[in-house]
Amino acid sequence: MTRLGRGLTDSEVHLQPGGAEDLEEAAAVFMKLRPRLFGIAYRMLSSASEAEDLVQEVWLRWQAYDRSTVANPGAFLATTTTRLAINALQSARVRRETYIGPWLPEPVDTSADPYLGAERGEALEFAALLLMEKLTPSERAAYVLREAFDYPYSQIAEILQSTEPAVRQLVSRARKHVAGERRTPATPAAQRELLSTFIAAARSGDMSALEQLFAADVTSVSDGNGMVRVARVPVVGVTRVTKFLAAFADWFWVGIDLQWVDTNGQASVVLRRDGAVLAVVSVSATTEGIDQVLWMFNPEKIAAVS
Repeated sequence: MTRLGRGLTDSEVHLQPGGAEDLEEAAAVFMKLRPRLFGIAYRMLSSASEAEDLVQEVWLRWQAYDRSTVANPGAFLATTTTRLAINALQSARVRRETYIGPWLPEPVDTSADPYLGAERGEALEFAALLLMEKLTPSERAAYVLREAFDYPYSQIAEILQSTEPAVRQLVSRARKHVAGERRTPATPAAQRELLSTFIAAARSGDMSALEQLFAADVTSVSDGNGMVRVARVPVVGVTRVTKFLAAFADWFWVGIDLQWVDTNGQASVVLRRDGAVLAVVSVSATTEGIDQVLWMFNPEKIAAVS
């Protein structure tokens, strides 16, 4: 008997004897809830591809389960998704220990669904996802379910097999951590304007203009998993980031074409050279200016967005 996280065991999965009509009904229920399930899984794992795989696993379990015993399909599927995500997150963190250079969340296209399956776009921006990496899996699950999907504490307690007071503590700790390390974020319009100005200044080599855009502790982070010519350590501070950008300004931007996209509820830019995707670039911004420049080069992460 194999247990997947705190989800279902093999002995708890029973083949459903119903026919094609019953399976069609099961599929209809699942597809209606699928955006929410994907939204939970993505916020937990920060990876669209891993979230897709997890949601597929949930479907297989739902397809095989004795659904006549399920009074609330939405609660059942959310519980299965969350518990599998907790287990998957623990495994993902082990894999990321071998990642070469900084690791960034995998961007997800939010042009069609700006809230990504939630009633609101909480816990979706790159800055929030990076901060949530520091939470325990249970803290992250409680935070996501409460902040993004507004689940009542009693239901989160059932999902996490915990108590309501304990869940309130989890959410409180997570909120303090995320809010304590993040200044007031810029509005989406301001973030897009800052990114546009940043790209223009970087392409033209106007280092003075770049300096005016940055917060004092600005950090440039490049995710390439060991790719050649991709920085393997974050660059911190206005002077260092500006010099870093100046070092490759005369060759990097030659022949680059831009495509604006919406990722994680924010503006990003796909960089192409000769039709081939090179990178996805975004910035995290606060009322003090750009505090993070995020360069996503890993082709496995940016293929879906590009």
